[in-house]
Amino acid sequence: MAAPARVEPVLSAAAEVSGIAQPAGWLGNFGGAGTRVATLPTVSPEIALRHGTVYSCVDIIAGDLAKVNLQLFQKGDTGEDVRVKDHPVDWLLNNESSPGVPAIVTRYAMAHGFALRGNGYGYAPRDGGGEVMLIDHIHNDGVQMYRAGRERFYEFVDAEGVRRKVPSRMVAHLRYASRDGWLGRSPIMESAESVGIALAGQEAAGRDVSGVHIKAYITSGENWEDDEKGERDARKVRDLLNDPKSNGVPMLPEGADIKTLGISAVDRELLANRRFDRQQILALYRMPPSKVAIDDAGVKAGVEQQAIDYLTDCLLHWATQLEKQAAISLLTEKERRSGMFLRHNLDSILRATTKDRVEAHVKAAGGPYATINEIRKIEGKPPIAGGDELLPPPNMTKEFKTEPKPKGKE
Repeated sequence: MAAPARVEPVLSAAAEVSGIAQPAGWLGNFGGAGTRVATLPTVSPEIALRHGTVYSCVDIIAGDLAKVNLQLFQKGDTGEDVRVKDHPVDWLLNNESSPGVPAIVTRYAMAHGFALRGNGYGYAPRDGGGEVMLIDHIHNDGVQMYRAGRERFYEFVDAEGVRRKVPSRMVAHLRYASRDGWLGRSPIMESAESVGIALAGQEAAGRDVSGVHIKAYITSGENWEDDEKGERDARKVRDLLNDPKSNGVPMLPEGADIKTLGISAVDRELLANRRFDRQQILALYRMPPSKVAIDDAGVKAGVEQQAIDYLTDCLLHWATQLEKQAAISLLTEKERRSGMFLRHNLDSILRATTKDRVEAHVKAAGGPYATINEIRKIEGKPPIAGGDELLPPPNMTKEFKTEPKPKGKE
């Protein structure tokens, strides 16, 4: 089905919006955030990536959304979904998003920012007819967003090194868990204390491995000149115990003795705590434990069922939001009203084994349900002669026909 004609006015440069403040809390997605517990490490999206579970969750979501096609469809007259291939948006999303940049690279970068920071950006300029000409990923750190009433403007440096200030219809902005409809929120920043605890546990594990995580006290005679010198020596010993370069071996004053109170990782249940921390992070992203190599003894589902759980509980949650928001940004209102929409092809996520696919196809072709050539098309194989005939079930004769016979005839 041919795409409807698009008629839109030529876009002019965005008006100056100087003096208009950015939305409150905008920089919180880029910098760090403290918690109510002063001893917890500072949390930011980039710092959180150092935790393997955070990195895995973000990489899995962004990678899976980027590796499958984000296809353009249109509702047909009878309600069926008709694939629209001759549209520039479909090409930009699945082949080459901008000159020399594969679409999978741009979509991964945008989905990565979407999952990690709650905001993913793509510069999508249009020509005089409203056609999207390219989609360039914009790094979160380089974006400034302004507002003037209901209008939004974005300022950034594009891939050509040009600083631009453009209206919202020229930017594909993916927002996660937005409260105001425009600015997304990072799952990491919204759960900063939980992530901070996980980061603190990781740091503690690192100190254990390096051998410098030693709790101790010092006994000594009264050989200090004054209390101030004693406090200085105590601070020196404490810093040496916590300094990875010292290997946990401090130099003590004459007559002083150190008594260690080292606590092993087993005594502190560090491994159990880290498992709990990982599960907390998985909950932020709705990620099944099996996807990040956590063996849950209580889960008896097979590989196929785990893949279904991942698709329905996690990936669809992120994919549906991305589809709706990308359609608003990349399709004109007229196209959307005509029934055009974007949808990920997630069939490959649930692709069965060869044995299961063959058995299903044999039953379908002999059902009768599908022709041989229809099944070969699903498997990416060319059609064969005679493959367009719908075969009868095994318990029927070869004269099986799908059309009813005219009345009065045998």
